[in-house]
Amino acid sequence: MSEPTSAGPRLLGPAEVRSLAAALDLRPTKQRGQNFVIDPNTVRRIVRDSGIGPTDVVLEVGPGLGSLTLALLDVAARVVAIEVDPGLAGSLPSTIADRAPAYADRFEVVLADALRVRSVPGPPPTALVANLPYNVSVPVLLHLLALLPSLERGLVMVQAEVADRLAAEPGSKVYGIPSVKAAWFADVRRAGSVGRNVFWPAPNVDSGLVAWTRREPPSTVVTREQVFAVVDAAFAHRRKALRPSLRELAGSAEASEQALVAAGIDPMRRGEELRLPEFVRIAEALA
Repeated sequence: MSEPTSAGPRLLGPAEVRSLAAALDLRPTKQRGQNFVIDPNTVRRIVRDSGIGPTDVVLEVGPGLGSLTLALLDVAARVVAIEVDPGLAGSLPSTIADRAPAYADRFEVVLADALRVRSVPGPPPTALVANLPYNVSVPVLLHLLALLPSLERGLVMVQAEVADRLAAEPGSKVYGIPSVKAAWFADVRRAGSVGRNVFWPAPNVDSGLVAWTRREPPSTVVTREQVFAVVDAAFAHRRKALRPSLRELAGSAEASEQALVAAGIDPMRRGEELRLPEFVRIAEALA
């Protein structure tokens, strides 16, 4: 792969973002969660805080007009961007060629829905750095973590309350399904906040950064799907005890209680009090 050159990519500011959008006759849609970053300092900060380096193959989701992509190319060995919008995907290579000509051979765009991709071209990606589309951020993150074990770490920008949820600990008001499922794959932490004024159009919610580092999943005889089924059932009715919550999954309230006791868990505890290893023990007892 080519060595970094001294003249880095020219990043996009507000005028350049609007100009590129106008050339595409693009009107950002809420349906696709399109809010484009117009502040070069924000993308520099994301790249810096992600910890990526010159040996990393970075996966980006929802590159949009290329604001973050250009900053990633300045540091990474290669960037693969998954974009669902044909117009945006089609224009990205020319934006890279224009604003980072020395880096064009390190970039590839994939026209696809990130929720449905089954593979990524080229060398296995080592990091995920993205301004994730807010309406599908959690399912996209979980899908890619499951699909690509080569991903060692990442930093994603999501809605602030989703960032809180992903990094939440048991007992917290926002601890739930995303917190437990993300913990299966990685150590997750909140990595800062991002103001609304760095986007065009400005969203009506605050944004947060979530950093994660891959770790080995729990050692268990059951599958991830079996554990996640327990997690889904436990949180289906918040503030409900585990015994009735798991009744359907276990087949009866009695079977649910037996499994919980076998797992060493009080049947009257609630899902929001349990850590991942406890969910694993319940799945094993049910199996």
